[in-house]
Amino acid sequence: MRQTIFAAVLALMPLAAVGQDFEAGVEAYRRGDFAAALQEWRPLAERGNAPAQYELGRMYSVGIGVLQDYTQAVHWYRLAAEQGDAGAQVNLGNMYFNGDGVLQDRAAAMRWYRLAAELGNAGAQLNLGRMYYRGGGVLQDYDEAIRWFRLAADQGNAGAQVNLGNMYFNGDGVRQDYAAAMRWYRLAAELGNAGAQVNLGDMYEYGDSVRQDYVTAHMWYNIAAANGHPRAAGYRGEVAVRMNPSAIYEARRRAGVCMESGYSDCG
Repeated sequence: MRQTIFAAVLALMPLAAVGQDFEAGVEAYRRGDFAAALQEWRPLAERGNAPAQYELGRMYSVGIGVLQDYTQAVHWYRLAAEQGDAGAQVNLGNMYFNGDGVLQDRAAAMRWYRLAAELGNAGAQLNLGRMYYRGGGVLQDYDEAIRWFRLAADQGNAGAQVNLGNMYFNGDGVRQDYAAAMRWYRLAAELGNAGAQVNLGDMYEYGDSVRQDYVTAHMWYNIAAANGHPRAAGYRGEVAVRMNPSAIYEARRRAGVCMESGYSDCG
């Protein structure tokens, strides 16, 4: 198995207190009363409240409490983004990137991502890194990809950690360094990222920078499969045919310990 894994990450919902009505909307949303949340947030949004505008954009983009309407989502995200709301900026960038509610425009997506990235938004930094890596909407530039991936990875963004690991593994824009790749994969794997868990399994299976270890490879593939990776079970099966029953038992035991410990005891 050899592959490069990219993860897409949406901005998290901002929950900063901006007034009692906004917080009442948050509480209504949390208890599943979306109509009440909308009733609290819409007047605020219409008066120019950026967090409320963000929330309306999110509800319309997903179709929570309202009919899904990408045009309305873009409208509310734009109002919030123009006030410097980083979450709205990254989600508006996503709308342009995918062509949802607007004509697809990768250059516009990059502009909005950059604004959010410069405010420290890790999701936007990840998306900029991906665009520079692939050359989508911008000239391919591995140095810029590494820069943005690293900024997001240093904030604990698992998707960026995986992508930075991929660049070290493949030698894209950096000297190929399996040990560095493994360090970044391990950080992401311990955050529950199934792609990183598969990549760790791959490195142990083939002995990249570590002693070849089928038990540890099986363990990480097994964990990734439990976390929903679509190909991890197949990889686990491939390595299992080279293992005896006691080794498979040990790999399964270690996978259970690892997951039960919240990835703090994975060997």
